[in-house]
Amino acid sequence: MLDVETINTYYGLSHILFDVSLKVKSGQVVCLLGRNGAGKTTTLKSILGLTPPKMGRIRFKGEEIAGEQPFRLVRKGIGYVPDDRRIFADLTVGENLEIAAKKAAGREDWDEEKVYKLFPTLKGFASRRGGFLSGGEQKMLAIGRALMGNPEFLLLDEPTEGLAPALVRSLGETITRLKEAGLTVLLAEQNVKFTLKLSDYGYIIDNGRICYQGTVKELMEDDDVRKTCGI
Repeated sequence: MLDVETINTYYGLSHILFDVSLKVKSGQVVCLLGRNGAGKTTTLKSILGLTPPKMGRIRFKGEEIAGEQPFRLVRKGIGYVPDDRRIFADLTVGENLEIAAKKAAGREDWDEEKVYKLFPTLKGFASRRGGFLSGGEQKMLAIGRALMGNPEFLLLDEPTEGLAPALVRSLGETITRLKEAGLTVLLAEQNVKFTLKLSDYGYIIDNGRICYQGTVKELMEDDDVRKTCGI
């Protein structure tokens, strides 16, 4: 579904990503692991066109998308949940979901009812403004809002950051249900043990370069990876 080939991304004159390559097959949960500042968020932003790479190729379902405007990529079926959530604080939960709604072409739609079934807590807060939600509730709303766009492929950036352990467990169950519902997910995270439990394949990024990759089993059995990630 996604093929990223030797992309190089800059912030101004600062070279951030160096020949980053990764693949995500349809129906998989693929993780991108790394510490703060390793290049995870920049990789996701490069894919979505928020920080277009200066070099390299990005293909989504076989179509070249490097440099495309983010809104066009959302229309093509890519959803994005940023690490800072970016919900509309002055809109209610229901309005946040409604404003993101988009019909799916040829497949079953995500709608408010399905989002509330996935996140029952949000249903009780449907008329509450987003700015008055807790961090965990805002995270649920951000994911729900992305689902309302009916994506085929979901980019999740640091979804566990700032969440209590109980909410982290709940989030893991949510990601599993999304996979069962047919979504493909690229998950950027620091929480190694949480992420590997959910993933089919993984990449480890450090200083803007992919330094390891493999199946979860391969990563778990690699002594260098275990030492680097503290598994």
